Parts: sequence; structure tokens; C-alpha cells
Amino acid sequence: MKRTFVGTAVFALVLAMTAMAQTGSAAGTAAATPSASTTGGSGGVKVGIIDIQQAIIGTNEGARDFETLQKKFEPRRTELSNLNTEIENLKKQLNTQGDKMNEEAHATLVKSIETKQKSLQRSAEDAQNDYQQQSNEIAQRILQKMAPVIDKFAKANGYGLLLDSSNPWPQGPLLWATAGVDLTKIVVDAYNAQSGVAPPPAKPAGAAGAATSRPTTPAMAKPAATTPH
Repeated sequence: MKRTFVGTAVFALVLAMTAMAQTGSAAGTAAATPSASTTGGSGGVKVGIIDIQQAIIGTNEGARDFETLQKKFEPRRTELSNLNTEIENLKKQLNTQGDKMNEEAHATLVKSIETKQKSLQRSAEDAQNDYQQQSNEIAQRILQKMAPVIDKFAKANGYGLLLDSSNPWPQGPLLWATAGVDLTKIVVDAYNAQSGVAPPPAKPAGAAGAATSRPTTPAMAKPAATTPH
């Protein structure tokens, strides 16, 4: 999946956690004030990072729902691939037989290619937009439920600052961090324990990497830039 869904969903997470922080501060100023016991041995703020996008996908719920979404779009991928193949075959026909055609047949073939190319482009864009929208919906739904998990963990363990490491610098705020401050797996495990969603079925050996890969927009076929002549 592209990074788009992360930006939208993280915004929702920030709003949710801000609301919880405000609720917590209303209970008493002393509880919200950093102290030596909650900011680490050096007296500084205790910092952690979470790859929010990977956390979403890493949950049992996320893995299940994104896999379902991928399967849902398989027919559209196949349809677009078939249309792209049809266009390429027509182009080959034009290149090999175009000089032998009469003017009317040549014009008809060129028009057919152009029409199908436009149709392919529109369909590919529509499919990508639909997929992205539905990906965003999945991410936002999971993040709304993940926000309290993160909030509870951070407060229980004295964290004063959590950063999202989904986007590398300079697109994101995180320049560098050690693996020891990465809380992604801890958050995923806590979420899975609370959600009650069973882990997805084990993948075949050849597909072992698929379970941890980031969801992407389906590989929609796009019309070639070559102009019929």
C-alpha cells in the first residue's frame, strides 16, 4: 500500500491520543508532570518509536483484512491485465500489418487502440483509487482501536514521547534510532491479545515474506506511452 493511508490514519491516531491525554490531565496535574521515575535514569524524557504502518499490518486483524482486500481486487487486476494484453496485440498487428492495410482499416485499428488505452487508463485509476480508499478505511478502523493500547502502554512504562517511524527522514520526523527503542512488536502483541482475532493461516515456505510486507496498491496495468501510427 502506498504511504497515503498512513498519513490519514496517523492523523486519526493523533486526535485520539490527544483526547486521551487531555482526559488524563484533567484527573490531576501531578500525574501529568514528568518525574525522574518516568523519564529514565538520566532524567531525560523516555522515548520510543513505533512503525505505525507496520503495526497495522502486523496485527492479526490487519493481516486478515488486507489479505481479504487483495483477494477482492484480484478480478479487477485480471481484467486490466487482459485489456492491456489485448492492446499490446493490436499494436503488434498495427506495426506488422499497418502498411498493408487500406486507409479505412488502418484508421479503424488506430482508433480501437486509442479507445482501449483510454478505457484502460480510466479503469486502472478507478481501481487504484478504490483500493486506496478501502485501505485507508481498514487502517483508520484499526488505529482507532490501537490508540488506547498505545496510550496504556506508554503511561504504564513511563514514556514521555513516542515517534512514528513509518516514513523515513526527511518525509518523517525520525532521523535515527536504535533497535532497542522500537516498540512496534510490543504494540502489535498487545493489540492481538486484546482483539481476540486469531493469527492468519501459516503461509507456504515460498510466501513467508508476504505476511510482513506492506500492502501496496494493486499492480494495475497501465497503457504504454507508444502512440499508434
